[in-house]
Amino acid sequence: MTFRTCSYEKELHQALKDGHWPEGCGQELRSHVDGCVKCSDLVLVTQTFQRARTESERATPCGSPSLLWWRAQLRRRNAAAERVSRPITIAQTFAWVVTVLVGVVFVASQYSHGLRWASWGSEFVPPRAFHLLRFGSGQVGWNFLLLISSFAVLALLSALVVYLAAEKS
Repeated sequence: MTFRTCSYEKELHQALKDGHWPEGCGQELRSHVDGCVKCSDLVLVTQTFQRARTESERATPCGSPSLLWWRAQLRRRNAAAERVSRPITIAQTFAWVVTVLVGVVFVASQYSHGLRWASWGSEFVPPRAFHLLRFGSGQVGWNFLLLISSFAVLALLSALVVYLAAEKS
C-alpha cells in the first residue's frame, strides 16, 4: 500500500465534485487518469457513490407537499409539548423519589422501635397530640422537631428543583 499522493488528485477531486468529469476536463487530466491507478480508483469510487445516491433519491418518494407540511407541523408540536412537559416530569420524578425515601425512612424507624403499629391509634387522641404542640413546657419531642425540619428541607428542595427545571426550558 502506498501513501504517496498524486499531483493531479486535488484537481480531479474538484472536477468530480463539481460534475465536470470527463467532459469538462482537459486532455492532460484524462490521459493522466488512464495511466494513474490511484486517480482511476478515485474516479471509479466517486462515480459509483454518485450513481447510488441519485438512484436512492429517485427511489424514495417525497410525498405530497401537504403531507410533508403536516408532518413538519406535527414534529414541531411534539417538540414543543416535550419542552413544556419536561419540568413537570422532573418535578414528578423528584416527588416520587422523596416519597419513596420518606417511606423507607419511616419503615426503618418503625422497625428500629419494634414495629408497634397496632398501638398507633391510642397515641393519636387529640389531647395527647395537642400536648406535643406546646412549646412552653420545655419538652419538645425530637420526633416533632425532626418532622418540622424535614418538611422545611423538603419544601426548599422542591422549590429549587422547580426553579431549575423552569430555568432550563
